[in-house]
Amino acid sequence: MVRATICYIIAVEMRTPIFLLLTAAAFAQAPPAPKPLKSPEVHADRSVTFRFRAPNAKEVLLSRSGAKRAPMEKGEQGVWTITTEPLEPDIYSYSFVADGVSLLDPYDSHLTPNLLNLNNFVHVPGPSTLPWEINNVPHGEIHHHFYRSEIVGDNRDFYVYTPPAYDPAGKQLYPVLYLLHGFSDDASAWTAVGQANVILDNLIAQGKAKPMLIVMPLGYGAPEMVSRGERPAGLGQRNREKFRDALFAEVIPEVERKYRAAKDRTSRAIAGLYMGGAESLYTGLNAVNRFAWIGAFSSGGLNDFAATFPALDSKANAQLRLLWIACGTDDALIKTNRQFREWLTSKEVRHTDIEIPGAHTWMVWRRNLAEFTPLLFR
Repeated sequence: MVRATICYIIAVEMRTPIFLLLTAAAFAQAPPAPKPLKSPEVHADRSVTFRFRAPNAKEVLLSRSGAKRAPMEKGEQGVWTITTEPLEPDIYSYSFVADGVSLLDPYDSHLTPNLLNLNNFVHVPGPSTLPWEINNVPHGEIHHHFYRSEIVGDNRDFYVYTPPAYDPAGKQLYPVLYLLHGFSDDASAWTAVGQANVILDNLIAQGKAKPMLIVMPLGYGAPEMVSRGERPAGLGQRNREKFRDALFAEVIPEVERKYRAAKDRTSRAIAGLYMGGAESLYTGLNAVNRFAWIGAFSSGGLNDFAATFPALDSKANAQLRLLWIACGTDDALIKTNRQFREWLTSKEVRHTDIEIPGAHTWMVWRRNLAEFTPLLFR
């Protein structure tokens, strides 16, 4: 009671509202804010330290692409830490799993765009010979377009890569690769994560790839595909059909109107990963009059091959310049891809089989793109 009276008298004398005095006292007694963490930290030996502050968590795991989930150790001020073994130079996506909940690294601004599962990523740099490393070479440009799709019934976008020295007023025409993202990605995935523009800059500068346009459209013909859990029967097929229709009627005409794009079938290629790989096969192999070059990286979603490609037989060999089927040996889709290649062989359709070490990750797909594009338009 005496203390309260003294505070009141002081407040009146100073003509300061008592709540300001109490607020100032609260700030004075508050513990200092914890210092920001450095995470991730790439070391000289290419090992990486990840840090995450979660003082009340009972368990925190590191979930990193290409590796099993690994437990982190709790230290001072509730900071969980883990240091990896030296990693191969690459770009690794990751997240933290705290008591079963997947969380982003709040101290890392590098994000992989995704419509369902956001992750951070860390770049472990390597030699300039790696195709995704940025080098001192001429660089192309990335253009972002928006349009209303009357076929799908929504507003959507696509990206276009133009190679170095591209002149929109020039006379040179360029071949076009239509490059498709995977399930849950958005249209920016191949540049934001896949480094497609960097890979092409390097390959073109080295004389390994032809200068080309790369068109990266949104891959959902049925937007309700982007959901978790069970999907209605037939949704995958409708998604492929509507995507094909929008590509043929809306995206390709717009690209050929705005850019110096060659319009003959031998100057058109289509390729993609996972869902985009299935869309590339479905769209390309059922329209060999439009595409002479077709690639699929870890394709998934195609099961009844005979029903999906009813007219495909050895006659397609006369029109196909390249049919390139790739998958990582540790990918859960390797069995389906091998079955499809066996079916192609039974139909006497020539194709190239590619298997490299790796799982269902961008580390495989960047390498696929770097091997696939030098084969195009030769």
